[in-house]
Amino acid sequence: MSAATDGITRVFTWEEGARIEVRNLGGEIVVEANAAGLKTLAGHLLALAQDGTPDGAHLHLEENNGLERGSVGLVLERCDDE
Repeated sequence: MSAATDGITRVFTWEEGARIEVRNLGGEIVVEANAAGLKTLAGHLLALAQDGTPDGAHLHLEENNGLERGSVGLVLERCDDE
């Protein structure tokens, strides 16, 4: 999957067999993933951290869009403002 923001394209790749589930337990969020899923998330975060990626660039992960059935949505967003 790739996303373009301000003319800069970032490629978000998925490891074979990646499984990621996000659960809201009220007072905390649990991200549960197999090894391939953890590598996938790490790659997504590194893509957002690349030089030239603009503030506000983000990626939505949702059930049927990368996350396991029953997961709550997860947004990974770059924010350089303090």
